[in-house]
Amino acid sequence: MPMKVTNNLGFTLIEVLIAFMVLSFGLLGAVALQAKAKQASFDAMQRAAAIALANDIIQRLRVNDTQAISANYKVVFNSKTALNPVSRCFSDQCNAAAIAATDIEHWRQAIRARENTGTLDNTTVCITPTVVGGTRNRGFNVEVVVAWQGRQAMKASEDNLTINCGIKNDKRRLVVLNSYILLRA
Repeated sequence: MPMKVTNNLGFTLIEVLIAFMVLSFGLLGAVALQAKAKQASFDAMQRAAAIALANDIIQRLRVNDTQAISANYKVVFNSKTALNPVSRCFSDQCNAAAIAATDIEHWRQAIRARENTGTLDNTTVCITPTVVGGTRNRGFNVEVVVAWQGRQAMKASEDNLTINCGIKNDKRRLVVLNSYILLRA
């Protein structure tokens, strides 16, 4: 019985085109995944910078632990607040209020240093020390809130919306650090 020959001209070309389309969609997915990873990495860098800055001011409070922590460190400011010239406490004797003013001013400069903080745009900082304990074991609960505007929108949790620091919108990011400071004196 003679073999019947069928004509399959162009079939290989169609296979190549389909393979190319599958490969293209795969590459587009990989590029989209890389873009999302870059956004998440930048967001993580901003959070790390905000945590480092909040931890820095808490450590400054621990060093300058006087009865006047509430008066000296209870502040709200943003990255657009004008910097105030402060007296230098490096060579002169300074009281707790002067040290606090220097601490806050150095911290404002750190917030405004865009290349050092991962561009925390429109940053608002709220420092709230609250007295805890009686006259014998007196200390302070300190809450430091660093709020800034992220690049992409995200849905905020209910807890996020209850914090009154910074501009409330769908791009707001927050870092809240709470610490207890026991007065040494």
